[in-house]
Amino acid sequence: MDKKYTVRTMAIEDYPGLRALWMTIKGFGIRSIDDSREGVARFIARNPGTSVVAVSEDGAVVGGILCGHDGRRGCLYHVCVRADYRRLGIGKAMVVHCMNALRAEQVNKVSLIAFTQNDVGNAFWNRIGWTRREDLNYYDFTLNEENITAFNQ
Repeated sequence: MDKKYTVRTMAIEDYPGLRALWMTIKGFGIRSIDDSREGVARFIARNPGTSVVAVSEDGAVVGGILCGHDGRRGCLYHVCVRADYRRLGIGKAMVVHCMNALRAEQVNKVSLIAFTQNDVGNAFWNRIGWTRREDLNYYDFTLNEENITAFNQ
């Protein structure tokens, strides 16, 4: 039986299902503040219409991408598809949805971060034509030490 799903713009009402999905993915990093309901609501409010979910026929969130931009460059965060819904084109459909939303806002370049040990994710990005950059270093600086990342086991 074919698994049917719909890809649509994310709303904060999707948060419980999205969080439940995140918790099923081994190695997935969840930040205590940024990935809370309030943090995701803030992100969606700042970037209305660009984030996306995939929803199964029974209403379960089976995929999601937090997508935003700064007016110049878009960024994809927390790209994920539930294990039993992978290899059905959901990831690519969600990425296309995000890219179209960014293009409509005149954003010309999009980036993402995939952990080096994320074999499934890195294979996906390579398969759909994204380029791994080797000409730069990625740096970050933590402004709020209470925003702790916990990784699912």
